[in-house]
Amino acid sequence: MESRSSHSVKPIECADEMAAFLSAVAEKRCERSFANVFNYFAPRLLSYSLKQMGNEALAMELVQDTMANVWQKAHLFDASKGSASTWIFTIARNIRFDLLRKLRNRKEDICADDLWPILCEQTADVNEVSHDHQVTMDEIGILFESLPDKQKAVIEAIYIEGKSQQEVADEMNIPLGTVKSRTRLALQRLKEMIDTND
Repeated sequence: MESRSSHSVKPIECADEMAAFLSAVAEKRCERSFANVFNYFAPRLLSYSLKQMGNEALAMELVQDTMANVWQKAHLFDASKGSASTWIFTIARNIRFDLLRKLRNRKEDICADDLWPILCEQTADVNEVSHDHQVTMDEIGILFESLPDKQKAVIEAIYIEGKSQQEVADEMNIPLGTVKSRTRLALQRLKEMIDTND
């Protein structure tokens, strides 16, 4: 019975303690208080991040960015509006959205028939696949040249210059949807030509 009651009290005590630490960080830039907040929340944030991101490097990045924000924005924490935990996990969620947005921009999910899986299938391993079945980069280049100019421009910008679809849309001054459909059509066409050449 006793252990149960002490368990029910502990989170509240802990919440008060964390709120006090955050106040000390905000008011005095107290590094010891920040270390206490960090030691308590970092493992919990890492567990959350790993579940959300499914990638250890990204999870670590999320934890570091979150705690850096906690240090910089401690003065914005208001205990009357919610617990330290709620505040910190809200920061983590916002950073997660930013990270996902950056990732999406880095490599827009174009369509299931992405060019690179096709190339990887075709050129997977020289030792395993006979040269007759190889689609060389030269052949891809020839097929690429037969694409309509508008599709060619989009594919070149995304796959050769490494731009995101949004960047291409902005630079070409066309809607994002147009970039996506041109990319999809071009990849579909390349896939068909590769299959025909086989």
